[in-house]
Amino acid sequence: MEKRGYILLLVVAFFTINSWSQDPEFTQFYANQLYLNPAFAGSHNCPRVNLNYRNQWPGLSGTFVTHSVSYDQGLRFIKGGGGGLLITNDVAAKTLSTLNVSGIYAQQFRLTRDVSLRFGAQVTYYQKKLDWNKLTFGDMIDPRRGFVYQTADVPRGGNTRGVDFSAGALLFSKRFYAGIAVHHLAEPNESLVQGNSPLPRKYTGHAGALIPLSESKYSDNDAQISPNILFRQQGTFQQLNLGLYVTKGSFWGGVWYRNADAFILLVGLQSNGFKIGYSYDVTTSKLTLATAGSHEISLGMNFTCRPPIKRYRTVSCPSF
Repeated sequence: MEKRGYILLLVVAFFTINSWSQDPEFTQFYANQLYLNPAFAGSHNCPRVNLNYRNQWPGLSGTFVTHSVSYDQGLRFIKGGGGGLLITNDVAAKTLSTLNVSGIYAQQFRLTRDVSLRFGAQVTYYQKKLDWNKLTFGDMIDPRRGFVYQTADVPRGGNTRGVDFSAGALLFSKRFYAGIAVHHLAEPNESLVQGNSPLPRKYTGHAGALIPLSESKYSDNDAQISPNILFRQQGTFQQLNLGLYVTKGSFWGGVWYRNADAFILLVGLQSNGFKIGYSYDVTTSKLTLATAGSHEISLGMNFTCRPPIKRYRTVSCPSF
């Protein structure tokens, strides 16, 4: 198992230095709305804070751990405007760390009495670091004793930083919502050594609906289901997610299927502006026994404020 960990570190280092990289993943999509689509900034109108933690493949010694914190609210001095701050930190195989700090602005427009449209723009400062001291190389290996020698490899860089841009749009009514987002519009160069390693654009499309299960007038306390679909493409990588949420009062649960890769199970509780959720990715690929799946925890806090201007409705969609 120890050797497998060393090999994993070497593989991760190789691909991050010489190839395209890929964004970290969150599977509680709507519990981290600013990460999903910048058009969500201020969509709740009142201030809200979301904290997210993900531990991917803890069964491997080189696990992937991602933290995220966001704050957003509507801007009362700009009709339909909303602003947000998103901070994400990702550590891959305890060796490669990426910090993103994003400022977001979104603007809402009323198309009809029941349908509204939001546009969002995001500016991100990113910083990526590679810890060369945790890398292992072929010249460190003794055939019988393992990694016992000092490497002759000389560290070459290992740090990069820059500015990135993203945008998104969100169409919604009281019953349905659909959005698109494009991250990394300029495809910034993330090479940690000399050369060019662009971060490819990430395209996201998502949609869903809220369907009450009772004939009474719609209420947040009524039982309801919410079917959802989400598609992503980044470089040559494509991902299709199909999901269903069920809510009743303060309790909610859900299941997602991620194309040929995993089933995702979710449970949570929400009450008085506070929500907490847990999800587990059940890996269905050949890595099933080795990875121990993925764990994700979300914590959200919605604060009270003055009611929004009636012309601008808030987005009705899952928050988990």
